[in-house]
Amino acid sequence: MYKASSKDLLNAGNKLAVRSFSAALMGLTLGLLVINLMLFLVYAPSNIILSSNSSVLLKFSSYTELKNFINRSGYSGYYPYYYVNVIRGGQALTAFSAPEASFDYSKTNVQVEGVDEADIVKSDGEYLYLASNNKVFIVKAYPADEARIVAKIQLNGTVSGLFINGDRLVVFESSYQGIIFVRTPSIFFSPDSMIHIMVYDVADRGNPVLVKTLSADGWYFTSRMIGDYVYVIVTTPIILREGEVNLPVIIEDGEKDEVEASDIYYTNVTDYGYSYTTVFAINVVDENVEPTHETFLLGTSSSVYASLGNVYLAIPHYDYETNVETTHIVRIRIQGSTIKSEASGVVPGRVLNQFSMDEYGEYFRIATTMSNFRRFLGQTSIATTMSDQSNNVYVLDMNLTIVGRLEDLAPGESIYSARFIGTKCYLVTFKKVDPLFVIGLDDPTSPKVLGKLKIPGFSDYLHLYSENLLIGVGKETVEAEEGDFAWYQGVKIALFDVSDVANPRQIASYVIGDRGTDSPVLHDHKAFLFDRDRNLLALPILLAEIDESQYPEGVPANAYGEYVWQGLYVFTVTEDLISLRGRVTHMDNNEDLLKSGYYFDSKYSVKRSLYIENMLYSISDAKIAINDLASLELVNEVKLS
Repeated sequence: MYKASSKDLLNAGNKLAVRSFSAALMGLTLGLLVINLMLFLVYAPSNIILSSNSSVLLKFSSYTELKNFINRSGYSGYYPYYYVNVIRGGQALTAFSAPEASFDYSKTNVQVEGVDEADIVKSDGEYLYLASNNKVFIVKAYPADEARIVAKIQLNGTVSGLFINGDRLVVFESSYQGIIFVRTPSIFFSPDSMIHIMVYDVADRGNPVLVKTLSADGWYFTSRMIGDYVYVIVTTPIILREGEVNLPVIIEDGEKDEVEASDIYYTNVTDYGYSYTTVFAINVVDENVEPTHETFLLGTSSSVYASLGNVYLAIPHYDYETNVETTHIVRIRIQGSTIKSEASGVVPGRVLNQFSMDEYGEYFRIATTMSNFRRFLGQTSIATTMSDQSNNVYVLDMNLTIVGRLEDLAPGESIYSARFIGTKCYLVTFKKVDPLFVIGLDDPTSPKVLGKLKIPGFSDYLHLYSENLLIGVGKETVEAEEGDFAWYQGVKIALFDVSDVANPRQIASYVIGDRGTDSPVLHDHKAFLFDRDRNLLALPILLAEIDESQYPEGVPANAYGEYVWQGLYVFTVTEDLISLRGRVTHMDNNEDLLKSGYYFDSKYSVKRSLYIENMLYSISDAKIAINDLASLELVNEVKLS
C-alpha cells in the first residue's frame, strides 16, 4: 500500500477540488447541495462572457437593512459561546541600545518592491526579531560571535507575524478566548478568535515598550507595510442567532467599539459564506495618529494583492443555479490613513494565490482557472463532479472592467504558479507535464501567448533571476501508466531562459530527494532566500529518500521515501548552473525523524534563512544557527527558550 498525496489524487481525478476549489466551497454543507437538487445533467458554459458592471460598493443604511440582507441570502450562520481576553502582557530583559551601524543583509522575499509583508522573522541588519509560538525574541545577531537573546516578549496567544520599522516592532497575535458582548436593543455575538495588533518601541532593544494596542474580533488574514503605515486585513465571520447578526468589534487601547452597520460596504451578490473584511491603516511610527478602518461585507476573501497605492481583495463565488465559478474583486485605495473603496468587478474562474494578480500602470491583471461542473442524480443523493478545466488571463482597468482577455489556456489543466513581470505573464499549468507559458501583455486589450515550454514536473513558485531568466521551485514528476495524471517525486529547482519568448527553455535543474520530499517554499514564498549578487539560493527542505533495496523489481513511481533529514539546502546559482553548496541542519540526531509517520513536525525544523554580511542565519523554533556563508562552517548558535 502506498500513501497518495492530495495532489496525486487531484491529478487522478479523485480529489480534484482539494487544491484549487477549497476556498470557494468553504463552509458549505451537504444540505446546500440537496436544496439545489437537479434531476438532469447541468453543464457550465465553457466560455463565459461576463460584463463587469464595476462600481463603488454600496453601504447599508441601517442595522435592520444589514440583518434583512443576511437573512434573505439563505446564509445559515452559527452560534458558538465565547470568552474574549484582551489583556496584553510582556517581559523585558536587560537593556541594549538601538543599532547604529548599517550592514548588508537580506530582507523578506516579497511580491512588490516597497510593499513589505509580515513574516515570522525580520532583520534590521544587526538584530533579528522572530516569532516562535507565543513568544517574540529580539536577538543581537551581528557580529556573529556576539549573538545572544537581548529581550523576550511573552504573549498569551499565537504570533501570526511581525514587522520592524526603525525603532518600532509590530506584532500580530491571535487568541482564541472570549466573552459575549451586549448591544442595545439586541444581543450580538463575538467570534471565538481575536487578532491583537501591538506596536512596541524598541529604541532600547533590550527593553521593548508597548505603545499601542488595537484588537479586532475575527482572524488575521494578511497585512502589508508601506512607509510608516501598516495595513492589516481581518476577517470576521457572520454569526446568526434568532435572526440577529453580529457586527465587528474593535478595541483600541482598552476602549471597545462596534462598527456601525451604516459604515459597512457590501456588494449586492448572494453568497453562502458571508464574512466581514476589515482593512486597518495604522501609523506605526507616530502613535498619536489615530488608526483608521473600513469594513466590507463580502464572501470570504481567498487572496489579497497589494500595490503601493491599492489593495485588491479576491473573493471566490460559486453559483449553484448555473454551476458557474467566478472571482469578485474589490479595489481599495490606500494612502496614509486613507482607506477608500473605489471599484468592484468580476472575472470568470478562481485565483490560486496573490501571485495570480498584479497591478501595472493603470491596469490590473489576473490569472484564473475555470472548471466546468455537472450534477447528476445518484441512487440516494446528487453528486457534483468537476469535468474539463481551462485557464485564463484577464486585464482590467482601474474601474475593474475587463478590457482584455486570453481564455482556454491548457485545457484539462490548472494553474500551479503565476508571475506577472512588466509586460509579461509567466504561467505554469499542470496535469502530466509542465507547460510554462510566456504571455505578452504589451497591448492590455489583447493578451497573447508568445511561447511555451513543456517538460516533466511543475513549478509552485516562480522568481525573477534577471530580465531573461526565471527560477522555478516545485516538484519533479513521472507520468502514470494507469491514468491521465503524474506521480509527484522530489523537489525540483529549475532555471528557465525566456530571452526568446517564442521558445523558452530549461537550461539547468536540480532535483532534491525522492517522492515525499517537501519544502515550505512550495506554499510560502517568504521561505525562499535568493541573492543574485552572491549567487545564493537557500531553501528549507524535508528530505525523503527511498531504500531501493526494498524494491528488487524496481522502484514504482508511486513509492514514498522515508524522512531522513531536515534543514537548509544552500545552492550556488549562476546564469547557467544550479549546484549544491552544502547543507545546514539543526538536528543533532534523527529521533524526531524516526518518530514521524505521514507527517513530520519538530521544533528543530528550519523554517527561514537570511544573511547578514558574510554570515548565513538559519532559524527554527529551537535555535538560530550561524554559519559562514562561504564554507558553511558553524560559527555560533543561539538557543531559543
